[in-house]
Amino acid sequence: MAKPNALQAVLDRAKAGGSDTPAAPPTIATPAAKPASSGRQGTKLIGGHFAPEVSTQLRIIAAEEGTTVQNLLTEALDDLFVKKGRGRIARSV
Repeated sequence: MAKPNALQAVLDRAKAGGSDTPAAPPTIATPAAKPASSGRQGTKLIGGHFAPEVSTQLRIIAAEEGTTVQNLLTEALDDLFVKKGRGRIARSV
């Protein structure tokens, strides 16, 4: 038979007419809300699912160039916009 937990023991004593006053239930800590990163305010996430090799290649290029995948994607999107006759609007965050 499983060992009863502390709450069950208090309930069992109360049911048996014990004089113990049930203790207040334990407080469960909730994580504090993280403040929104100022770098992400006013932005929207754009994503897609690609083969793992795409992620690896992007990370390798970013490391070789001393930049981030975010900056590489910004550059790629701006190049696409220009190719399609739109202006460069992507910006690094």
